[in-house]
Amino acid sequence: MSEVAAVFLRMGATAFGGPAAHVGLMQAEVVERRKWVDRQTFLDLLGATNLIPGPNSTELAMHLGYVRAGLPGLVVGGACFILPAMAIVLALAWAYLAFGALPQAGWLLYGVKPVILAIVGQALWNLRATAVKGWPTGLAFIAMVVGMLLGGSELLLLFGLGLLVMLWQNRASGVAGLVPFWGLGLGAAEAVPAVAAVAPTLGGLVLFFLKVGAVLYGSGYVLLAFIQTDLVDRLGWLTSQQLLDAVAVGQFTPGPLFTTATFIGYVLGGWQGGLLATVAIFLPGFFFVGLLGPLLPRLRKSRWMAGFLEGINAASLGLMAWVAITLARGTLVDWQSVLLGLVALGLLLRFRKVNSAWWVAAGGVAGLLLRGL
Repeated sequence: MSEVAAVFLRMGATAFGGPAAHVGLMQAEVVERRKWVDRQTFLDLLGATNLIPGPNSTELAMHLGYVRAGLPGLVVGGACFILPAMAIVLALAWAYLAFGALPQAGWLLYGVKPVILAIVGQALWNLRATAVKGWPTGLAFIAMVVGMLLGGSELLLLFGLGLLVMLWQNRASGVAGLVPFWGLGLGAAEAVPAVAAVAPTLGGLVLFFLKVGAVLYGSGYVLLAFIQTDLVDRLGWLTSQQLLDAVAVGQFTPGPLFTTATFIGYVLGGWQGGLLATVAIFLPGFFFVGLLGPLLPRLRKSRWMAGFLEGINAASLGLMAWVAITLARGTLVDWQSVLLGLVALGLLLRFRKVNSAWWVAAGGVAGLLLRGL
């Protein structure tokens, strides 16, 4: 247990670069160095995380903790990976509210926002070949973008398009295989409570982030779309600028990107809001890994589940594209910000191994040079 805690506390405090980087660090540490599992088992666990909602790298930490120390290891591994990032983000959220309105901070964020937009663009580019594998998933991607532009519900579109791709790819197999999927997928979505359109409350925050943690498939960047549609557009609890700032903090800190919820929780509800939002968004992941872990090897081989996940992943990429379009409206406000975003995107695509935190820092420096001097 102490070994699990030590490994994932250190990773939670130092693992920059997003889920792909986290997976690489875990592979080097627990497969090559400590030999907790062999390479095939590690790949099986990594593939299994794609079958359940939530942050993949955090759920992989839970799986590895379970392999090493049983159910307590699952809890300790996941919690230790989350806690350092949560503490750092809470401190930055306090500084943001205390100093974010100063002119210097405004100049800094002027340069950071185009870089964040470029990071989302890089993620879209890197994931395109994996998510869009043929014309059915290509249509799901386009339908998601169009549906969101027309004001559709992201949850209904995600699950609906996932179902359509699944049905198309299994059109010759009949409907018998649908029974186990139905309760696991769509039934879970129907059970998620809606958040009422009221002023920010701790209860509303908890319900929103529980919903996101329970149904979010695909890249962690899809989290931005849920926040944009619910907290920015529908409820008006956040501004688009605050969303971009939250993304910047999530990129610049180690650990899971889902600690963006910590920042937003603090902005809307102080320390209590930050802690509750963090618990709410990660709690479903602990539940799914603990409950479905033994079943994942069999589910992974299901043609129905494979088709559903392909549809979900393509729709998730479309959701990310819609977020990029929405964020660009408030970020690319003049020729300098457009140029900065294009340069950042080019550098990100050219130097893919450079940690994204360095590009965010460089954007902040560029903002100071362009607007602060």
